[in-house]
Amino acid sequence: MTEPRETAFTSFLKDFAENVGKFHKGANVLAGIRDEDVDVGATPKTLVMRRDKVELFRYEPTAKRTVETPVLIVYSLVGRYTIADLQSDRSLVRSLLAEGTDLWLIDWGKPGRTERWLMMDDYVDDYIHQAVHRICRETGHDKVTLLGICQGGVFATCYAALHPEKVKNLILTITPIDFHADIDDPAAIQGLLNIWIRSLAPEDIDRMVNALGGVIPGEFMSSIFSLMRPMHSLTKYNVGLFDIVDDKDRLMNFLRMEKWLADRPDHPGEAGRRWLKELYQENRLAEGRFELSGRIVDLRAIDMPVLNIYARDDHIIPPACSKALGGKIGSTDYTEIPHPSGHVGLFVSSESQGKPAKTIAEWLQARDG
Repeated sequence: MTEPRETAFTSFLKDFAENVGKFHKGANVLAGIRDEDVDVGATPKTLVMRRDKVELFRYEPTAKRTVETPVLIVYSLVGRYTIADLQSDRSLVRSLLAEGTDLWLIDWGKPGRTERWLMMDDYVDDYIHQAVHRICRETGHDKVTLLGICQGGVFATCYAALHPEKVKNLILTITPIDFHADIDDPAAIQGLLNIWIRSLAPEDIDRMVNALGGVIPGEFMSSIFSLMRPMHSLTKYNVGLFDIVDDKDRLMNFLRMEKWLADRPDHPGEAGRRWLKELYQENRLAEGRFELSGRIVDLRAIDMPVLNIYARDDHIIPPACSKALGGKIGSTDYTEIPHPSGHVGLFVSSESQGKPAKTIAEWLQARDG
């Protein structure tokens, strides 16, 4: 006797039963996970200095030192540095330590309304400057290598231009320099953030910051980034999460990323005004008109070796905005390396693991004499 042929409805019932079982298994996995289990930024480090809410850390070494000049990570104010140390097997920090670097970190903390008046001048000429002096005092070196990430790369670039005597090497990752370089880029999707910010009237930016209490809330910035990839944002908690909910390792990867996204701090309003108006809208840095602490940031003053790593599929910082650096600095030792990833994927994608760190370490070893 032949078995009855499977109909569309019986196929639906079969899939439904399998999915219900998967959901229950996933629910049990989720029920056993606590907040402290989703650990990000867990690589051991020691607090060396605190200034206001800003902290300077030194990471504990994990391998024989191959690069003597200390490397200071300068991250963005828009997010938390933990994306560079998301988990043990997806960590630029751990990979750099494994390559033998003396690694330091400046952590901006979580600015609030009491920091609303902080300017970019304060971050570059006060916090970074004091951190560099402390590192030099602790290590006996007279210079450091700056490793800037995204907005932190702009801060590092400005510092290197204003204080070239304190910077031995400048390394930038996914860093915008020419904020208008994407205007003629046919891949418009890579410049949606630029297009939106340039479309705002300067007085609208002031109204926005004032209405939000003098800061740009992290939740507000998160919503902007989510709108840049609407379908991904709409489906990751149902379709995407459902596909991995019964796999604890993949689920933990997902939760760590979500914890980083949810940990976006508020951005000081005064620094934000200048960031949006003078850089995104007026493009003053690339045009040699950007001023910090009463001095013009002259990119031609950057005469130290420069390594510029950008992401080819970056939808937040268009590659053209990063690549523009090479033609504006004074250094003859300039290296530009594209990476086949997106903005965040440069640090956390499985294909990226170890590659940026190895590139950085080899580049530094060749210049650490």
